[in-house]
Amino acid sequence: MKNKAITSRNEDFAQWYTDVVKAAKLADYTAVKGCIAIEPNGYAIWEKMQSILDNKFKELGHVNVQMPMLIPENLLRKEGELVQGFAPEVAWVTSGGSKLLDERLCIRPTSETLFCDYYSTHVKSYRDLPMLYNQWCNVLRWEKETRPFLRSREFLWQEGHTIHATKEEALEETKKIMDVYVWFHNHILAIPSITGIKTNKEKFAGAEFTLTNEALMYNGVCLQAGTSHYFGQKFSKAYDVKFSNKDNKEEYVYQTSWGTTTRMIGGLIMVHSDDYGLVLPPRIAPKQVVIIPIGSSDKVNLLVNDYKSKLDEAGIVSYVDDSVKSPGFKFAEAEVNGIPIRIEIGERDLENDNVVFVRRDTREKIIKNINDLDIVTYVKELLEFIQNDMYERAKKRRDELTFEAHNIEDFKSIISKTPGFIKADWCGNEECEVKLKEINGIKSRCILENEKCINGKCAICGKEAKHLVVWGIQY
Repeated sequence: MKNKAITSRNEDFAQWYTDVVKAAKLADYTAVKGCIAIEPNGYAIWEKMQSILDNKFKELGHVNVQMPMLIPENLLRKEGELVQGFAPEVAWVTSGGSKLLDERLCIRPTSETLFCDYYSTHVKSYRDLPMLYNQWCNVLRWEKETRPFLRSREFLWQEGHTIHATKEEALEETKKIMDVYVWFHNHILAIPSITGIKTNKEKFAGAEFTLTNEALMYNGVCLQAGTSHYFGQKFSKAYDVKFSNKDNKEEYVYQTSWGTTTRMIGGLIMVHSDDYGLVLPPRIAPKQVVIIPIGSSDKVNLLVNDYKSKLDEAGIVSYVDDSVKSPGFKFAEAEVNGIPIRIEIGERDLENDNVVFVRRDTREKIIKNINDLDIVTYVKELLEFIQNDMYERAKKRRDELTFEAHNIEDFKSIISKTPGFIKADWCGNEECEVKLKEINGIKSRCILENEKCINGKCAICGKEAKHLVVWGIQY
């Protein structure tokens, strides 16, 4: 039976999303307008994301640091493009206690300025390089319209900031980190993504260029799912970050920054979940298996304990729901919380030596005879099947919602029926981007590098095309 607390996804997608967030106890609204409380179930997913990504970053030589959350105004203004890009979203601290500050302080929307200031006093020689720093922290951006996880004023993220002796090293870093984000979304989150370079209009303020990882939600709306920026020497010149090279000559460092956020939790919900609640890919699920005993006979309890012990030893995260709730309530709770596998061990089934497995992604019930069952091998295989099936379903949905546009009318026709990724040729002129935005807010998502144009004519103005671009509407 459908969960009554959750609006049908096909009836009202926005309300469905909010209902899933609340029903699965991922987050809730607070007295602080535009800011959410991330509840234990939601934070457990973020912790799993942190753990996996943090290990990846450290494998590549990065170390974690922590910078202040307050930035003096004079420091923020040293790089003009950055100030201009973030000015509408900046929140300011103007007093400390009852005393007005001599200089107002910005609550960090991002930390390039602080890292540059730090680097300017800590880098002396090429021997100090590279510095591969990352921090896990919260940031504040004064968003006008907010939605849990997708766009809240305060959110959690990781932001990497690295400096290098050569342009080649910094370019390699920019690409290497994007490869990590792509791997994480496709392999761990089971979210198929596309990558490319942002147009100058859409790149990060102050960057030479921005690489982006773009995902498509179930309803055809695009979600930016991680970016990696190459700064060249733009910030190092603004903040005087120099080093002595091997010839004892002063040079400016080459710099990158990159990040991804709790927005990924929103992406997980909107790509995979259904009218029954949250659906989590096994590789990111904090709890992968729930064992639910039905009855309290010795045979039930022995098998429950045996399965739990074996799964624990194999590194499969499981738990036993032995609460006083009814079996039906336990089933529904496990379902809404997105536990990938449910194992039902009941007295009646055991009379025939059977146990029941239920896949959360398809809600399929599978009856297995305990005499023919190696619990660890079977659960491992089933978790892999679920992970791969979820990816393939999401990829099929994305491909079904990927279209081609050859002219303005095509854009209007596509967006009026079903949004999605729209591939179209582009001349490279910003005027065409602005014109396209007038159609339901369509924006460029990324330039597809190393891909040929469709017919060589800009779909907006008809002039000679320079790039094949993916367009869409965004969260």
